[in-house]
This record gives sequence, structure tokens and C-alpha cells, in this order.
Amino acid sequence: MPDIMVILACLSQCAQPTTLRQLGRVIEAMLAISGRVTMKGLSRWSGKGGSYRTIQRWFNTPLNWLQLNWFLIRHHLWDGDDVALMSGDHVVVTKSGKTTHGLDRFFSSLYGKAVPGLCFLSLSLLSVKHRTSYPVVTEQVDKPLERPGQAAAKQKKRSGGSRGRPKGSQNRNRREVDLSPSLCFIQRHIKRLLEQIGDTFKVA
Repeated sequence: MPDIMVILACLSQCAQPTTLRQLGRVIEAMLAISGRVTMKGLSRWSGKGGSYRTIQRWFNTPLNWLQLNWFLIRHHLWDGDDVALMSGDHVVVTKSGKTTHGLDRFFSSLYGKAVPGLCFLSLSLLSVKHRTSYPVVTEQVDKPLERPGQAAAKQKKRSGGSRGRPKGSQNRNRREVDLSPSLCFIQRHIKRLLEQIGDTFKVA
């Protein structure tokens, strides 16, 4: 446990001491637990200071995980002369039930089909020197919704079954591309990561 707290000491500038102490208990329990990880299981393996109520309070505490992950990587894992690449991917975790937030059917490359579960966007920094991936951003993805114009266009039928260009339509600039909700979601979190990194190093 003292070794874990030494590693987490760099997070003191972005998290409260109580939160860090609880995080240390959760990490200690996750490293020791066998089988499925649940809040009740974490409370049983965390020992003194890690009651079930404490675990619940910690999971209800809002945390900036992007900032926490970045501080850990910058202080303990990253070399100053390394080359950084950014990589992103969607990760699908199978999940049954009906009440979990964001639960839907997503395409999984492992199964080769759409499966019920949760989808997460994961952005990582790739170390060229160590050939290692360091996940920084993990955000849950909701099923993309149709833009209002798209839904209305599908329901609207042309009068008289006429073909060709609709009456009253205007020319559009081909260079102006409307990003889909999914691409906007990815772009927003890439910008967050770049803002967090700042001038520390350049990302390719």
C-alpha cells in the first residue's frame, strides 16, 4: 500500500487527499481480488478503510480521469526524448440487461457482428521508443442520433413524385462538410487531450 500511495502522490494537485486515499484502497483491492470485480467484492478485499459505503462514495465522486491519467503518464512513464503518436479505437464490452446507461447494440470486430453491450472511445498515446500504448481518454459512446434535418428529410415526400433537384434548393460549398455526431464526439475528445498535453511535447 505505501508504494501505491507514492505513485499516486503526483495526483495531489488535481484530487483531494481523501479521494486519493480511497483510490489507493480501490487499486489495492483490484490487484488482490480474484474473479469478477464488483463494488461489494472491492469492499471485501480492500481491508480497513475500504467499507462498502466508502467504495460507493468514491465511485460517486466526479473525477477528471483525463487529467489523472495524464499526470501519471507524464510523471512515471514518459521519457522526454520519446516520440508520441495518438491512436484511437472503439471498444465494445458485452453486457446484458436493460437498465444500464448507454446499453445498445454495437458492432464488435471480435464477434464480427453487432452485440448487446456498451461502447467506449479509447484514445491512447503511443510510445515509439518503448513500443507501448498508454490509454489517456476513455469515454462512453451513446448510439449516434440522427440530426434533425436528416429525420425530417426521410419523412418528407416530394409532391407529385417529381424527380431531380428539389425546387428552391441552393448550391452548397463542397468544402464545408457537416460532421456526423460520432465524428464530432471523437473530435471533441481529441481536442481535450491536446489541450491537456499543451506544450509538453508534440503529438503526431
